[in-house]
Amino acid sequence: MENDPRLSLRLHFAQGLTFGRGKADLLQAIAEEGSISAAGRRLGMSYRRAWALVEEMNSHFPKPLVDSSRGGAKGGGASVTELGAKVLAEYRALEALLRDSSQLEALRHALSDVNDGK
Repeated sequence: MENDPRLSLRLHFAQGLTFGRGKADLLQAIAEEGSISAAGRRLGMSYRRAWALVEEMNSHFPKPLVDSSRGGAKGGGASVTELGAKVLAEYRALEALLRDSSQLEALRHALSDVNDGK
């Protein structure tokens, strides 16, 4: 819908991790592409940046969110772990909760009231 605000949820954890749409999109792209480099390309991000984000996420959780294997003759690859899929699902659920909230609808309505009065 054209009047919908763009939602950008960013979570800042005491452990030092910031988790937002970029990292969630990267996890989703890795799950779909099976590769960190392909996921980075799809998102318009360098391989180095994608790897840095994966390493950052993996270092803040008790188990990795992304499991990877190096390239070579058989090629490398990456997959989102069970924990990674859970983190992604919980983040997407929070986004949906905010998007569907009555508070967001009230803000949308208030804005349209102001714009209708001009």
